[in-house]
Amino acid sequence: MNRLLKRLYEFLDDRLGIGVVLKATAMHKVPPSSARWSYVFGSATLACLTVQVLTGVALALLYQPSSETAYESLQWISNQAPLGAWLRGLHYFGASGMVVMMVIHMIRVYLMAAYKYPREMNWLTGVALLGLTISMAFTGQLLRWDDVGVWSTYVAAEQMGRIPFVGKMIAYLLIGGETVGGHTLSRFFSYHVFLLPGLLFALVGVHLYLVLRHGISEPPVVGEKVDPETYREKYEAVVAKKGVPFFPDAAWRDVIFAVLVVGTLSLLALVVGAPALGGPPDPTKIDVVPGPDWYLVWVFALYALMPPGIEDYVIVGGPLVGVGLLLAIPFLAPRGERHMVRRPWAIIGVVLCIAIVGALTIIGFKAPWSPNFKAVPLPTTVMLESPTPEEKIGVDLFNTKGCLYCHDIAGHGGHRGPNLTEVGRRLSRDEVIVRIVNGGEFMPAYGGSLSTEEIEHIADFLLAKKRDKI
Repeated sequence: MNRLLKRLYEFLDDRLGIGVVLKATAMHKVPPSSARWSYVFGSATLACLTVQVLTGVALALLYQPSSETAYESLQWISNQAPLGAWLRGLHYFGASGMVVMMVIHMIRVYLMAAYKYPREMNWLTGVALLGLTISMAFTGQLLRWDDVGVWSTYVAAEQMGRIPFVGKMIAYLLIGGETVGGHTLSRFFSYHVFLLPGLLFALVGVHLYLVLRHGISEPPVVGEKVDPETYREKYEAVVAKKGVPFFPDAAWRDVIFAVLVVGTLSLLALVVGAPALGGPPDPTKIDVVPGPDWYLVWVFALYALMPPGIEDYVIVGGPLVGVGLLLAIPFLAPRGERHMVRRPWAIIGVVLCIAIVGALTIIGFKAPWSPNFKAVPLPTTVMLESPTPEEKIGVDLFNTKGCLYCHDIAGHGGHRGPNLTEVGRRLSRDEVIVRIVNGGEFMPAYGGSLSTEEIEHIADFLLAKKRDKI
């Protein structure tokens, strides 16, 4: 058997040159200073991509991309298929891991100014790969075919429709029609399984080729500037004199870290599992809060917090400016200092971006601008020690008529409207009743849906005393 496999390998190697390619890749020399742990995030990203390919193929064999069967097939995968829940979880966390590793890798490249000559194209292909990765994540969300995924697609299409002149055409191309339906699912399946992976694999090939062509950048040294006239000559002289083979001198760190990353993703998939599916898609169901996966929640929060008057400009111009700046970085400073000590603005920019994105992510998870349809009914602790029958009815109405979704009482409920824990100290009984009857800026008028007696009971509860106990 071993002899047969050896002869088969020799045949393929002779015809295809496999050994030459593998040897050239593994044994190409890198600067000894670049064999360090801070350089492992690029290979970790590739490991996450491998996880995504393997789990994606396995899921595609079980998934049924039809509007009639997609939701049920995912439920079967999650609840009945052997290792199905783990497989879905690994694919979900693999996407998250790929985004995280890629962002850390790009931050490292930016802080070390490894985008400078002659590696401008390395940076540009990296930016394109980030965009394709996020596009993969977005198209994958609809394939869950639950109410959150469908409504999120509606929101994305509406935002794209705001682009001047071509917005409606882009939105139509995205969802394949005027509304989201079975045709949209088929189109997103094609995007997610065929089009975007094809582009991704092609760009990964180009990116790796560029790494081999230009070499791995050496860590920056204070005072050592990049000069396009002399850089290649100096780099090649260092590699020829002191260079070490990529495998095993540098690659062992990449292998260890990649194994740790894949192991962590597998553990998360086993312990936490894939995100729970929402309800089946239903256009008439309004108690749904669409939102992206966690790594794009900050964008969701930014759009929600901005003044309505500038929404169109930010939704259209924001991504254009952001992508434009990323693509311009290697051409704005293709030479000069690389060390962070001589580029403090780079450190400041990264810290500010991390702080802003982190703060917006935290706010996005709280989503104070959206009703909390999952709010737990008010417990008895918010009531008086000896509540009257009217106050008991008021608590029940507050829970069942939707008040709890938007108003907080003692830490229970939503945050869309004002906190009503101590509303009795701000408003009189007549003022409370007027607000309930007439509504407000974001509050519907309940005068037509609640009886006078029900409104009175809600007011009884809201104006009850002794709230200092809660």
